Amino acid sequence: MGPVPLMSRTKIQEFAFHATIVLVTVAFLWLLSPYYGAILWAVILAILFDPLQRGLENRLGSRRNLAAALSVLACICVVVIPGTLILAALANEAASLYTRIGTREFDPGTMLAQLQGVLPSFVWRALAALDLGDMAQLQTRLTSFLLEFSQTLANRAVIIGQNTAQFIISLGVMLYLLFFLFRDGVALAARIRKASPLGARETDQLLEKFTSVVKATVKGNVTIAAIQGAIGGVTFGMLGIQAALLWGVLMAVLSLLPAVGAGLVWVPAAAYLLLTGAYLKGAILLAIGTLVISTVDNFLRPALVGKGTMLPDYAVLISTVGGLSLIGMNGFVLGPLIVALFVAVWSLLNHDEP
Repeated sequence: MGPVPLMSRTKIQEFAFHATIVLVTVAFLWLLSPYYGAILWAVILAILFDPLQRGLENRLGSRRNLAAALSVLACICVVVIPGTLILAALANEAASLYTRIGTREFDPGTMLAQLQGVLPSFVWRALAALDLGDMAQLQTRLTSFLLEFSQTLANRAVIIGQNTAQFIISLGVMLYLLFFLFRDGVALAARIRKASPLGARETDQLLEKFTSVVKATVKGNVTIAAIQGAIGGVTFGMLGIQAALLWGVLMAVLSLLPAVGAGLVWVPAAAYLLLTGAYLKGAILLAIGTLVISTVDNFLRPALVGKGTMLPDYAVLISTVGGLSLIGMNGFVLGPLIVALFVAVWSLLNHDEP
């Protein structure tokens, strides 16, 4: 058997080199996977608070470590502490709701019984046609759903409390990485551009798209969610609806879905109040939901989310739902981000074609 030709040997070495790069990269990503959420949010916060970091660097001159430390402190005060307090309050509210349902202090069955007396018979015939069961079965299902829902929220908080060490480690990883992203972010971006196998123009466009989508989805969606959830929760509390904080947080989460959003909570609540004779409360909730909560979504989402992602509402909705289903809460960022990068890559390909 003769010696391997030089050209073949070069191809083999090139293939082995690229295979090694792929294997090492996969192993590296696998190693980081337990803390992908911490890494993701470190990158997101670094992008969102980059203007603050640049402003501090301009004021502090060469003291980049101090500027990065102050930016991390700002993230802790603005994001970490309020998020922890909201999570703790939500857990208490969920546990309280679970207890009230268990002791019949809050009885979903009574709510359905009240509705049965005021809803037309054709509505119940329609429900029967959907094979949802009779009144007793509906009461049992609604009670079970609310029990399971409130218990799940409470258990999540308990799990976080039991895994305090894991939570602290993840938080520490996020803040530690965030410090270096603030301090060395510009140099890191330059190294990414240099190492990218794509051309300079394509790399810059993809990095710009990545940054704009992250800003739009997080800043826009979180702003809208916070406003809608706060308005809805305060309104529920003023109207005496139980577990107002819980429903407010649920409206905030659902508001991540464009065109659907918080209406999944306040519309049924307003309908229930109106049908059970609480006309004033129902009218107030209907008016605030229609004129304030929905208006916030209609006015802010196109400007904050649609403009930044350059995606139509249906693409944002489908990608957000898909991301939430597959990944969890991080999916509301990763879903639209993947779709936006997909569109950007194919746009670059079409642009390069003769």
